Amino acid sequence: MLSTTSRSLTYLCALLYGVLGISLFLMPEQLSPVFAWKVTAFMTMTIGGWCIGNAWLAYITSRRWEWKLVYSSLIYLWLFGIGELIVLFFFRDKLKLEHPIAWLYLITLIVNVLAAFVGVFDYLRLRPSNKLSGTAITKIQSLPAVAFVLFVGFLGLYGLTAQIGDIGTNGGIFPEVMSLFTLRSFGVFYFALALGVIPYFWDRSLNAVLHHSFAAYGLIVFITAAAFVYIGLFNFAERPGGLAYFGAYFAVGIPLIFIFRKFGTGSPKN
Repeated sequence: MLSTTSRSLTYLCALLYGVLGISLFLMPEQLSPVFAWKVTAFMTMTIGGWCIGNAWLAYITSRRWEWKLVYSSLIYLWLFGIGELIVLFFFRDKLKLEHPIAWLYLITLIVNVLAAFVGVFDYLRLRPSNKLSGTAITKIQSLPAVAFVLFVGFLGLYGLTAQIGDIGTNGGIFPEVMSLFTLRSFGVFYFALALGVIPYFWDRSLNAVLHHSFAAYGLIVFITAAAFVYIGLFNFAERPGGLAYFGAYFAVGIPLIFIFRKFGTGSPKN
């Protein structure tokens, strides 16, 4: 497995994302005006949901810390931190660092990127094995991973390349108009999610798939919860694309509950 330093940095990511996420999630109205860039309260709460989800993912991954089990979760976390920090760099003229919450966001991403660099260095140095062990999923059972990558990867690429005014950017799916800064940040999040699942095109370890799903489940729960809090912003009659926003999370989240009940969560003891 990777080094103790890498594990400690991942635990630190869990702590920082947890403090940041809980703050943004519970106080979106108060913190949206002083966040790192111009966002609405709903966007702030959604970003808080990402952060709480990342905190859970980093924590459970650090606890289990077995490369063949957790490596895809680490790939997602590393790509997320690197991608979001790059977005901050390109939009640095829009960055506002007057409030501690904005500094906490920046510091959290810096620690995340540091964890990524140390983790990649450890991997190249130690070459931990992710050789299949335990039960393997079938090719048919891996099809949802393919569908997830294609759908979420498309959303990520679109968020990274679309311009304001393009289809879906004016409240057609997400109920508020995003700035280009916010759109790119959402794009990085979805693209990192998609890339993190790609290894399961060939890695058929059931426990690894279960761990990744369980580690990422906090993202589903808290992002969906934020949408329900601000459900009044959605106008499903005039902008039915909003149904897709909810539907995507339900389509993933609900089946996973039954899968966890049947197969467990990928714990090393399973």
